[in-house]
Amino acid sequence: MSAPRDDEFGFAPDYDTPVPYMQRTRDYYAAIGYTTPYRWAHHVEAPFQPLKKPLSQSRITIITTAAPYDPTKGDQGPGAAYNGGAKFYQVYDGDTSQQHDLRISHIGYDRKHTTATDNGTWFPLPQLLKASAAGRIGEVAPRFFGAPTNRSHRVTLDTDAPEILARCLADKVDVAVLVPNCPVCHQTTALVARHLERNGIPTVIMGCAKDIIEHAAVPRFLFSDFPLGNSAGKPHDVASQAQTLELALKLLETASGPQTTMQSPLRWSEDASWKLDYNNVAQLSPEELARRRAEFDKQKEIARGNRAA
Repeated sequence: MSAPRDDEFGFAPDYDTPVPYMQRTRDYYAAIGYTTPYRWAHHVEAPFQPLKKPLSQSRITIITTAAPYDPTKGDQGPGAAYNGGAKFYQVYDGDTSQQHDLRISHIGYDRKHTTATDNGTWFPLPQLLKASAAGRIGEVAPRFFGAPTNRSHRVTLDTDAPEILARCLADKVDVAVLVPNCPVCHQTTALVARHLERNGIPTVIMGCAKDIIEHAAVPRFLFSDFPLGNSAGKPHDVASQAQTLELALKLLETASGPQTTMQSPLRWSEDASWKLDYNNVAQLSPEELARRRAEFDKQKEIARGNRAA
């Protein structure tokens, strides 16, 4: 008896599931010659801080892993190759009353399927300001904060997360919305969110790497099944960005306990084959893997020099 075809029952293709970023990353780095597997942050429980007041009375900040544009640091525009020179290594902040040109060339977002032409897809400040003007939230905090994308758990836990907490407390922040981009960004924001919650500040992460966030165990997670670099909505689609933020706000209000994941109903496209591409060694030739290893080593040297400067 032959097996029924997926389309006979209306099933989705087997690959139309959240991208397994942890396994893809392990396989990818092994394929280019780094044989020691990276250990992703893993917890089985998460802290949880209920809202202390309604969102309509709350002061909310954004924590981003995007970097301020610096014209002295090489190509950081749409389609730019990975640019280790544009990385930042200390927490920074920005005035939420001003416009900001934040970019993501310094991290491993999905360069094939992400345009990187609309920073509203990774920095939801415009939508948060609209929510404040409409009375959906009380106010936007005076500053947003940049979290360094750090592979070191210790640096994130011992240095960056406490620094972000201190700045949030100084600004009397009631709630934090965290927006990661690349795989390591997702881990970074997970660790920061856990630290903030343990110290009294409710959080929600808006992200696209479900496995990494849930492996780390966070209080609240809004999952958008989009290519990395689009955690805050689709590019040049204001309605998508507004809906994504509203879902995050609803999750803040409705989560009854930690490790609550809400999935956005929005789909990136009808064709889900984009999920097969990101760092998939099965689709990369030996020559391409060798080229990527050489480029990765080059960028590591650039980043090492910047960190030492």
